[in-house]
Amino acid sequence: MAVEGGMKCIKFLVFFFNFIFWLCGLALIVVGILVQVRFHNSLIIHDVSASAAPIVIIAIGVVIFFIAFFGCCGAWNENHCMVTAFAIFLFAIIVVEIAAVIVGYVYRDKLSAIVQDSLNDMISGYKNGTEEFKKGLDHLQKEWKCCGVNSSSDWKNNFGDGNSVPDSCCLTPSSGCGKGTMTDEAKVHQQGCREALEASLKKNILWVIVAALVIAGLQILGIVFSCLLMKGIRSGYEVM
Repeated sequence: MAVEGGMKCIKFLVFFFNFIFWLCGLALIVVGILVQVRFHNSLIIHDVSASAAPIVIIAIGVVIFFIAFFGCCGAWNENHCMVTAFAIFLFAIIVVEIAAVIVGYVYRDKLSAIVQDSLNDMISGYKNGTEEFKKGLDHLQKEWKCCGVNSSSDWKNNFGDGNSVPDSCCLTPSSGCGKGTMTDEAKVHQQGCREALEASLKKNILWVIVAALVIAGLQILGIVFSCLLMKGIRSGYEVM
């Protein structure tokens, strides 16, 4: 049976959308890994739920990666079963993504407590910590230009003589620059790290939520085009 031009267009649209999904899946895997590594390199995390979001992102990325490849093959070969399975899997992924967005939004308000507890543990363990542990916290304070949890005064009972801070708190870090300068605004950062880290993490979560919603919108279009292609294949169209 002769094919209408519209069916050819739908076939290539399905293939194109699947290629985009494949790239999106790859991107989600990379983003999830980067968020997970950055989060755990910056803080000591005791709350397992804090790892839920990046792990879910990685898992969704892996599933999308393989489902998109599966969909591309189904569309190109005009296989009704493969296209049908692809549409079903895609719908399931959308449900999971919506759930992940909800979880991410809910845990936005929990970030403050997680960051606070993690920083408190890092500061209290700094004095007797390993060199690697100290370097991690020093790097955090240098990178974010901050000192302590809420202010430089958080180091009062955890470092030196009660009026000193690690050299990484200094505006211009150098050996011994933090000694006796805890409240000296001209030499030491007075802002705590909690505020800076919390703002950055919330911003990242917001972008992840926006990206998930955009991808879900594209996936809905993918389902619509897949259903049209399924109808065409089932009706006996020769779409090549």
